[in-house]
Amino acid sequence: MATPNYGYEKRQKELAKKRKKEDKLKAKAERKTGLPGDGDAPDEPGPVDGSAPGVAPGSTSQT
Repeated sequence: MATPNYGYEKRQKELAKKRKKEDKLKAKAERKTGLPGDGDAPDEPGPVDGSAPGVAPGSTSQT
């Protein structure tokens, strides 16, 4: 049976940790500059009820 390569496993953990830290710093910098990121909410949310903007709820636009 082959022996486990602990050095390789440790290096992979270190690389994953480094990558995660860099991604976190990048996301923080994007938030600081005000650029929208992947998980950010839009600046102007749409209507909550799903209706068209400027149309009163319960009214119809057909005449």
